[in-house]
Amino acid sequence: MASEYTLFQSCEAIITCDAAGTIHRNADLLVRDRTITRIEPRIAPSDIQDGTRIVDGTGLFLFPGLINTHHHFFQSFVRNNADLDWTTLTVIEWLDRIYPIFGRLDEECFYHASVSAMGELIKHGCTTAFDHQYNFPRIAGKRIVDRQFEAAELMGMRFHAGRGCNTLPKSEGSTIPDSMLETTAEFIADSERLIDAYHDPSDFSMRQLVLAPCQPVNCYPETFTEAIGLARDKGVFLHSHVGEGESEVIRQRTGLRTVDWCEKIGFAGPDVWYAHCWELDPAEIRSMAASGTGMSHCPEPVYLVGAEITPLAEMAEAGMRISLGADGAASNDNSNLMHCVHSAYMLQCLANASHDYAVPKPAEFLAYATRGGADILGRTDLGTLETGKAADLFAIDTRRLEYVGTCHDPASLIPRVGIGTNVDLTMINGRIVWQDGEFPGLDERKLVADARQHVERVVYQT
Repeated sequence: MASEYTLFQSCEAIITCDAAGTIHRNADLLVRDRTITRIEPRIAPSDIQDGTRIVDGTGLFLFPGLINTHHHFFQSFVRNNADLDWTTLTVIEWLDRIYPIFGRLDEECFYHASVSAMGELIKHGCTTAFDHQYNFPRIAGKRIVDRQFEAAELMGMRFHAGRGCNTLPKSEGSTIPDSMLETTAEFIADSERLIDAYHDPSDFSMRQLVLAPCQPVNCYPETFTEAIGLARDKGVFLHSHVGEGESEVIRQRTGLRTVDWCEKIGFAGPDVWYAHCWELDPAEIRSMAASGTGMSHCPEPVYLVGAEITPLAEMAEAGMRISLGADGAASNDNSNLMHCVHSAYMLQCLANASHDYAVPKPAEFLAYATRGGADILGRTDLGTLETGKAADLFAIDTRRLEYVGTCHDPASLIPRVGIGTNVDLTMINGRIVWQDGEFPGLDERKLVADARQHVERVVYQT
């Protein structure tokens, strides 16, 4: 089969996000099939293959695709809902309203919510997404993650599926209604099925599985220990919510705060990452750094539900592995990881209001969302624009008034300035999946109409 080539020609800047922070100015980038093969000041016409797709790079900034390491796609169906406004409800009131909705979601809802979230991510430069799917209502059956892989294939998204669960009933201290609970045995059996059916550990893989019990406060301890055993046996990664306000509850149950409890049972290490971690103390930060356990920092939920600003500078200095996540609509009403890069930087600047808190350089926040995300997911083939890496990238045309005066420091454009519009092009695995306001080969209006039908049917019950 003949190879397919795409040449991005005369790009204003190619921001590689490599360890040295290399930026190529006025350069070409050549893609062969799914791989970046050359980045040079100028690729000679004689070296260009017949049939090569040429993308005029005049004014374009090329970036590595963003990598989202924490999300809840299904929550896309409850965004911007006045009846679920955190500012007017107590936590208990909010849970009492939102969980009955989550419990009504059926298989079709999970599929269309995933399409919606992935589409929004792609429009804003995200090329790899991890979704923490922990909600398995009994009415929805066991093929929710299968349908998510179907949605990812439709959208062209590189997808890491987190097979989550909740096993502890309310009567024993969780917040989860019985209609959304599973047994540990159900969780493990379905996880093994999914790994065998979908998990691809090879380079350039488009499908991987992660075992992701929702959080220690809503699961029996054996849910975690059995997940650890299966994950290590099958060679897949582990994930959960940790350090988002639950540590005192875990201490009352176990005598240990959450990070220490996770380390004691073996839910820690280079194949594990936690979401949030805003309540960690210095000893816990050092412990995570020493074990190689990673973190998905979700900045926008901190504005809404975090009691403290996540100490990124302290974490980075300790050597903790850091990535970024959008999180779900229970605490962030958009699926826009690019916006989170800007939010993360601004949040750290807010923490520096007293001038006694170090703020990582703006370019570091872009690195968290690219190279950092690849590292957290164990993907040595992703995260930077370098020869031999996957052709996952996005382009921003800077020939617009909003970018006048902003192009001196391309690596800091997204963290410092923020991007208020969709990107101009997104490529995943060498395939252009978003360009000039369209998903090639897809009818976005039909996708929207199909999804809205299920929102009205299930959320609003019309």
